[in-house]
Amino acid sequence: MNVLNFINDFFSDSANWHGTTGIPHRLLEHVEYSLLALLISAVIGLPIGLFAGHAGRGGYALAAFSTAARALPSFGLLVLMTVWLGEIGTTPAMIPLVALAVAPILVTSYEAIRSVDPAPVDAARGMGMSSAAVLFQVEIPAALPLILSGLRSAAIQVVSTATIAAYIGLGGLGRYIIDGLAQHTYGKVVGGATLVAGLAIVTIGVFYLVERLAVSPGVRRGR
Repeated sequence: MNVLNFINDFFSDSANWHGTTGIPHRLLEHVEYSLLALLISAVIGLPIGLFAGHAGRGGYALAAFSTAARALPSFGLLVLMTVWLGEIGTTPAMIPLVALAVAPILVTSYEAIRSVDPAPVDAARGMGMSSAAVLFQVEIPAALPLILSGLRSAAIQVVSTATIAAYIGLGGLGRYIIDGLAQHTYGKVVGGATLVAGLAIVTIGVFYLVERLAVSPGVRRGR
């Protein structure tokens, strides 16, 4: 049986569309895990990256931290946190996802601010604007496309990796992959992987729409 047949069998089975094990419920769980991890990562990464970029300091430290965070094996960190915390729940699942997502947010937000044309920044300072006003009214609007690209990269990585939450008994689309492998039901494995890939593509589309709405036309034309 080829992949297309597996996909057809999985999605045409009405049992996969109902109840707590159905596609809508698992998809909602996966989105919740992903949004929570992305929100925590943004709360951590954006302020540090933006203010470090504004001050022009800490770039090497942020790059070193991000490289180390990317090198961490998400699955291994998940198992380690589960054993260390002694619990099976959302917390040990969030730690590797946040570690994965915070790295691109940190680096991209820093580089986004550093790449802003210094001319309008100098003009704003010459007009007497405070440092905070320069950051929020001049630098961030100009750097917003790159900032969003960092968030988009983090979101795609989280959506793709959140499947590991199923290994410690949580839900999400990874449930199909883990259960399918355990039961040798490869239609579930292929169906779950297809759903994750589709959700990643939808995530790209969502960030494209956000950029179209949030970034001023002048900044988009300048890019």
